[in-house]
Amino acid sequence: MTKTVLITGGAGFIGSNLADRLVSDGCRVRIFDALARPGVERNLEWLSGRHGDLIEPVIADVRNGDALAAAVRGADVAFHFAAQVAVTTSMVDPASDLAININGTFNLLEAARLASNSVPVIFASTNKVYGDLVQFGSELTEGGHYPANAQLAASGVPESQPLDFHTPYGCSKGAADQYVLDYARSYDLPTAVLRMSCVYGERQMGTEDQGWVAHFLIRALQGEPVTLYGDGHQVRDILYVGDAVAAYLGVWRNIDRLKGQVFNLGGGPANAVSLRALLDHIAQTLNSRVNIEMSDWRPGDQRWFVADTRALDGALGLPAKLDWRVGVARLAGWLAEERGLALPAGTTPLAAVGAR
Repeated sequence: MTKTVLITGGAGFIGSNLADRLVSDGCRVRIFDALARPGVERNLEWLSGRHGDLIEPVIADVRNGDALAAAVRGADVAFHFAAQVAVTTSMVDPASDLAININGTFNLLEAARLASNSVPVIFASTNKVYGDLVQFGSELTEGGHYPANAQLAASGVPESQPLDFHTPYGCSKGAADQYVLDYARSYDLPTAVLRMSCVYGERQMGTEDQGWVAHFLIRALQGEPVTLYGDGHQVRDILYVGDAVAAYLGVWRNIDRLKGQVFNLGGGPANAVSLRALLDHIAQTLNSRVNIEMSDWRPGDQRWFVADTRALDGALGLPAKLDWRVGVARLAGWLAEERGLALPAGTTPLAAVGAR
């Protein structure tokens, strides 16, 4: 039988990529999205144009419990991406951040628990639940900020790292993270949590506050300056969206074995790069200078975060992740095409770096 998959936030960046893959695999996909983020309506139009009636749009907000309960009916699984996603926005409007991230997640969990088939819920969490990690210290190296602990620097932050919520966003996503895990403990609901690092790729409508890899590329392609906060030597592990989609699908397909568990999802040490190094690479790839402006550190900004992904990689037998240089080139090509921008003369041929 054809599976029906519910994706909250399904018109967003990761959600739309996941939806496309699911329909290609033979599923029907119910897209539950408020379309509040500018640009995501284009993702929904793309999905509907590409897949027709196999995409079922539900334009609604996760704060509407009745609408969410109706969307859960008949679903075989729910992937939960709908969220308030920016630390900066949470600082300005913590009430909305709480209502969307905590209450919205609670609404979905209750709907899934009360459904006749006990719908599995797979939740998109964040590395921000680990806090700023200042207890590890930080050394500024040639590659950016890295912890003094060599083993930690080499392998990344494990799931056993104590939680330390910072900023309203960290608190709301962290609380939702724990609710999802507890519904597996308290109600035997098949749930799992993926704590994501920075995911990037096609269909990302990057802004300064969220989707920074795409934001850097958009600014560079348009000849506009990029603002770096702090010193710009912050290090992140970045993950190509195709690899993220493979992980979400793998967790669903193994939910009976993995329910109640939490996993880090990121590029890992092999895909760790500082913000400045990424901008240098973009300038080289586009054969054009990227102008940089500096500003103060922002709340909750980790100087270093790299995920230890060995638990998830081992549980699912995932292949090696796409090298970030290849993924960034793919995203640059897609953004230029999607926005009608010409790649600068002398740009590295994207086809030459397009293979895994």
